[in-house]
Amino acid sequence: MCGRYASTLPPEMMVELFKLIKGLDIIPRYNIAPTQPVAAIWEAHGRREAHFARWGLVPGWVKDPRDFPLLVNARVETMAEKPAFRDALKHGRCIIPASGYYEWHTNPDKTKQPYYITMEDGRPMALAGLYASWMGPNGEEIDSVATITVAANAQLSEIHDRMPAILEGQAIDDWLNVREVRAHQAGQLALPLADGALKFHPVSTRVNSARDDDPGLIEPAEIVRPEPKLKKMAGGGQMSLF
Repeated sequence: MCGRYASTLPPEMMVELFKLIKGLDIIPRYNIAPTQPVAAIWEAHGRREAHFARWGLVPGWVKDPRDFPLLVNARVETMAEKPAFRDALKHGRCIIPASGYYEWHTNPDKTKQPYYITMEDGRPMALAGLYASWMGPNGEEIDSVATITVAANAQLSEIHDRMPAILEGQAIDDWLNVREVRAHQAGQLALPLADGALKFHPVSTRVNSARDDDPGLIEPAEIVRPEPKLKKMAGGGQMSLF
């Protein structure tokens, strides 16, 4: 359910595409993982700003983030009801720029094959997200985010039953407009993309390790299936595949 993604947009492109006052000093990332700082965009005082935030939402009412579960994704079906997300849905909606994201397909033999998923036309993604700011008793401050997930469309269901909510056009503006667009209206913006809007290919299992972060991770890789094990038949007869 979108636990890793890549973001390789140059800062100047982020400013132009997402109508920012100014960008962030960021470098290309190919394997962004939960708990790491990510670039997120939200509106404050009528201006659209980019910030670094921890991937893993920490609501403001949490006493100690170390004792709170890691909230990487918020399901669109329940985010308006969950205490951890409902305030952010009203006042803390954001987008998270991405070049593509990874998803793991479980094979019949229980092994997992990672896939890299991008827009069919190569455009950057605007992942729908929620953000919150946590203030500690000693003045500590943590900005944090979670991505919104929806049921996968028919095309992506071949890989996984969930996908991130990816916003386009006016939906980006409406999602960020927490002053005029209410929570129930925003929830209707987070929808699966139409079939054919995305493309995907298998990639190396190196992406399983958050320590690996290089362009080779998004390159197509051959799917390698394990060889079937041969079993000896009773009485020392011929080998069998069954």
